Order: sequence, then C-alpha cells, then structure tokens
Amino acid sequence: MARAAGVSQATVSYVLNDNPNARVSEQTRERVREAAARLGYVPDASARTLRTGRSGLVLVPLAPARTGRLFQDFLDRFGDELGRHGFTLVQYGERHLKGVPAAKSWAALRPAAVLVDVTRLTKAAVDLLTSSGTRVVIGLADKPSPLVPVVVLDHEAVGACAARHLLGGGRSRLGAVVPREEGIDLMGEARLRGVRQVAPGAERIDLAFSEEEAARVAARADLPEGIFAYNDEYAMLLISALQDAGVRVPDDVAVVGADDLPIATLMRPRLTSVHFDPTATPGELAALLEEIVRGEREAGPGAVVDLYRPRIVVRDSA
Repeated sequence: MARAAGVSQATVSYVLNDNPNARVSEQTRERVREAAARLGYVPDASARTLRTGRSGLVLVPLAPARTGRLFQDFLDRFGDELGRHGFTLVQYGERHLKGVPAAKSWAALRPAAVLVDVTRLTKAAVDLLTSSGTRVVIGLADKPSPLVPVVVLDHEAVGACAARHLLGGGRSRLGAVVPREEGIDLMGEARLRGVRQVAPGAERIDLAFSEEEAARVAARADLPEGIFAYNDEYAMLLISALQDAGVRVPDDVAVVGADDLPIATLMRPRLTSVHFDPTATPGELAALLEEIVRGEREAGPGAVVDLYRPRIVVRDSA
C-alpha cells in the first residue's frame, strides 16, 4: 500500500491508525485513503490488539433473560453511534456465567469496554478485566454500585409510576406481575417494590409467559382492581386471558403495561403503558465511553448515568 500511495510505511500506519500526533498533510492522508480503498484494505483487529493491549470492541455479554424490545432498540442505536467513534459493539458470551469465570471469558476478547448487568460482577472480576487491558467496566443497574460506574434504569420508579395512575383512577386494590423468567424476575421484583412504595398492600402475581398460566390468574374470583403487568407483552397476555374469562378491561380490572410498544395502540382495549423518556442519548453515551477509554475522563464506582425517565401514557385499558 505504501508503494501505491507513494509514501513510507510509517506514513501509511499514521494515517490508517488516525494518529493525532503525526504531521501528515491532508493531501497525503487522502492519497493513502484512496490507495487503501483501491486495494481493499481491511484493518487487522488482532494486530491492533497486540499493539494496544485491547481491541476496539465494546462487549455486551449475553443476558440470561431474553432481551426486551426497548433495550434491544437501545443497543442497536448505541452500536451505530459507537461505530462513529471507531468501536464495534459485540453481544457475546455464555449467558449464565458470573464473577471471575465470566470475566475470564470476556477478557479473552481484550475488549476496550464491557457493559454488563452489575449482578454478574464481583470485585475480583472487575480487577481481572482491568488488569487484562479493559479500560472501563460499566454496570447496568437500578441504583449506584460500589464496584463500577453504572447506567441506571430505575425499575422501582417504573412500578411507582404505574401504581400512582391506578390509584388515581380509583383502583384501591392493586397487584403487580412478577415474570417467572430468569433474569427479568429480578426486574419484576424491583418494579413490584415501586408499586408497594405507593400501594403498600399490593399483591405479587407470579406469572410465566404462557396462555395456561395467564388463564389461571384470570379465573381467580379475587382479582385486584388494578394490575401493573410488568411490561406490555405481559399486559397483552393477561388482557387476552381476562377477556377469555369474561372479565371486562378496564371496567372490572384495569391493566397497565410498560415500554409503550407500537402495538399498544393496535390492541383492544388500547393499552395504557409506562413510556420511557431518554435522559441520555446513545450518541452521548458513546461519546462518554470514548472519553473514558482514551483516558480523558474518570468514571469510578458510584458514578451514574440515568438512561430513562418513566411517564404514563393513558389509553383505554386503565
């Protein structure tokens, strides 16, 4: 490539690695880029890892639970923004590993950053990652962590938001669905705690995502007057079962979901749902992560970035 561009190999390296300290004219840079495009140059990720001690990967380990639409949409947009900063987002790993075994698996990729549920981390795991070259480990959590900086989604605030709406509509006996699925059951419990902050006597309703389970709940004679169904998918499942059992929504039981998916307006009755207003865009988070990786900003344990703020979107189901 150096011969094709008429420059030295060092100059090619400076340009392709975007070295900010190299004194290379824009005309020469453009000549190198044109030669690279003509020759079909592809960066060698393994060589970069050997040179810097880490790759350009931002690793998001696969979660035990299925990823919801809201978070997957966030990851898609976050990945696009990371690409503009020279990083590649990768979802990878054994879903059930935690602590040091998980950290060893993740460190093998030499990621620049790891974004993972904080419940899967220990101090030893964080130490192993950072000693292996990972510049920052960021937790996903509903509150600050003593281990790592965190991106927060306050699940208790989500439950409280739904409960306030149900109580405001005159529903005094409330219930909250806790999914019987590994991973999201913990989020369901946090949302239940939020409901109980507003309505202390709210009932816990454990529910697997199946028509049979939902039918058993709907057949009860002592149903709550208002139910926060954890998210829109569980709300739709429950409403279908209630309607099959002859229970009127919202006349007999009001139901609130969360995520405010587009399909919420297409079902009947239209679904009242907790909407998430972003307080930090994927672009802002990608820029912040780049600053941390480059050492331009410190982010230690206790640091928090709030991801969303919940608000109710009122429709027909409550």
